[in-house]
Parts: sequence; structure tokens; C-alpha cells
Amino acid sequence: MIKIAMLSKWHVHAPGYARTIQQTGDAVITCVWDDDPQRGAAWAAELKVDFEPDLAVCLKRPDVDAVIVDTPTRDHARVMVAAANAGKHIFTEKAMATTLADCRLISEAVAKNGVKFCISYPQLGGSLVQYAKQVIESGLLGRVHYLRMRNAHAGALLGWLPDYWYDVSKAGGGAMMDLGCHPLYIASYLLGKPKRIASMFNTTCCPPPADDHAVAVVEFTSQAIAVLETSFISPWSADCFELLGTEGALVGSGKEVKIRSNRYEIKGWVIPDKLPDPKPMALRMWLDGISSGSPIPYGTREGEALTELLENAYRSHDEQRIVTIE
Repeated sequence: MIKIAMLSKWHVHAPGYARTIQQTGDAVITCVWDDDPQRGAAWAAELKVDFEPDLAVCLKRPDVDAVIVDTPTRDHARVMVAAANAGKHIFTEKAMATTLADCRLISEAVAKNGVKFCISYPQLGGSLVQYAKQVIESGLLGRVHYLRMRNAHAGALLGWLPDYWYDVSKAGGGAMMDLGCHPLYIASYLLGKPKRIASMFNTTCCPPPADDHAVAVVEFTSQAIAVLETSFISPWSADCFELLGTEGALVGSGKEVKIRSNRYEIKGWVIPDKLPDPKPMALRMWLDGISSGSPIPYGTREGEALTELLENAYRSHDEQRIVTIE
């Protein structure tokens, strides 16, 4: 049985991770730590486990093998370096950290202490993204030159995100730092190494300076261009996906997926008979990695790559220029 400490309920996904752990059968929550004692104690009581107000004491507990980190993003480096140095396996909500320098501190601690690390990239294992990867590798689209992807909701407009979500001193950013992670890591997975980025952010509903709708344009070394959109103010947003190449196109909107290719005998759009099965949840792969040593595909390298894009996206907006990614 893998014994887990929940490190903070700050992130809105933390309760979902706790429910998943309670349902696994091979893991158990043993305690909660939170830098907000009132929030942490209430959550520990709800989970019927100990609340430990001191992080160092929490990480020394013999009934803690691993931690799930849902602290404010700005605290990720401090908390995860401490956890790794204490020999605890780490699962973290995205983003890994707000700067590449902090990510590297985490990576060094993880490598030095030999702990298992996983970052939550839930959409990377989805059927559409896996199908897109297969289609690119099969050559059906020819040379892929364009990706457009949108991931949005109306959390700020409708008021269901917590007020602290817009505190940039803790969150590190707004919509792009949160929802924007998904199109950023998917674009890199499909298109390769990023070369340049230009972005434009705006604030209409949430307290400034947090962005509540944003667009980043990324050029890759392959010369493919990705237009990546996100928003906290879009109640009727179709999460659009459009992948174009010299020989065809793949389009997804909602649950509808269609493809066309000059290499098909059938002309026009085709609905695939079956999409690939989605991969297991990242949390499940992390637990399996701890218990059996199976591969964890979303590791520190992937975490660094996302934060590098995020950091440069915010730099591009702040400095109003195209930023070259070294």
C-alpha cells in the first residue's frame, strides 16, 4: 500500500486527486499539510486523516511514502525539493514551476534522490491527441505546418473559480498559466522543439494583472506554427483542434473528429471508425511507477519544457515582442 500525504488543497484539482487515491485500492492518504492551517485542518477532518501543520515534520513521517503537490504554483520548487530530499515520490499539478530555473532545482533534487516524479498532463493521453500523433507519424497529412487548439471555460465570468486563483503572486499567472498549459504541452508533443513564441493576453473579468483570455503563437524548428488559445471567460467555447499539413487535415470539436487526406481513395472528410483508447490517468501511471517500476511518461523533462514555453509566453506579452526560445 502506497502511503500518501496531500500537500495543500490550494489547487482546484486537489479534491479530485484525493477521491482517486481513495478509490485505487493500492494507495491510501495518511495525512494533509497546508500552509493555510484552517483549510488544511478542515480537509484533513473531511478525509479522516491527520493534519500536520509543519511541512518538515510531515515529510519525516514514516507513514508517508509519496506526496501529491497542489500548493500555489509559486511554492512548487520549495515544496518539491524538500519532498525529494526527504525521499518522497512526487505527483504534481501543472505547471511544474513558474520559472525554468525553479524547474531545474526540482529536477536535480528528483534525480539526486532517485524518487519517482510525475506531472499531470491529462489531455496528452487522450484519444484525439494519440490519434493525431499516429496520423502525423503515418504521413497522411504530409508535412504538418499548422496547429490551432483552444482550451477554455467561463470560470472567471461565471464566478466559480476561487478568488485566490487570480493572485499572480501565488498562481504565477492567469488563464495561460492554468488552462493554457494543455495546448502548450500538446503542441510540443505533436510538433517537436519550439523555436519562437509571441503572445497577447488580456484581462476583462478577473482582477489584474492576471490574464483571463490569452493567445500564444509558437513556431517550431520544423517551421510548423501553432496558434494556442485559452480563456476563463468563454461559456460557449468549443474546444477546437485543427491540424493541417500539405496532404490533409485533422479536425476535432467536442466529440466530433474528422480527417481528410489526398492519400485516401475516398475524397472529402472521413470520420474515423475508432480512435485509440486513451492512456491511463497520469496519477495511475505514477502509482504503477512507484509499485512496479513501469515507465512514467510525464517526467521532469516534460515539466521543464512546458514551463519554458510558459515563461517565454509571459515574457513575450510583458515585453511586447517575439521571443526566441534558446
